[in-house]
Amino acid sequence: MSERRNRLDLDPDTVERDLVKLVLTVVELLRQLMERQALRRFDTGDLTEQQEVRIGLTLMLLEDRMTELRDRYGLRPEDLNLDLGPLGPLLPRE
Repeated sequence: MSERRNRLDLDPDTVERDLVKLVLTVVELLRQLMERQALRRFDTGDLTEQQEVRIGLTLMLLEDRMTELRDRYGLRPEDLNLDLGPLGPLLPRE
């Protein structure tokens, strides 16, 4: 590896956007995990109708807020998917 690849490139103009990108990546991973768990609970009938409605609304609001933040920082959904090398992408491709 070259020395350039081992250094962290901190550009003052992009630090905020890069930090937001990292935070949104973690939030998106958690959102997808919560969504999958909710679907499993829906399928097994573990939830009351009121709980299903509340979870559905919460997940929709979270997705809307994520879209707003991505738009504000000029990020696309695929920008949040980190490449983990031989392990593949962090987030499943839709």
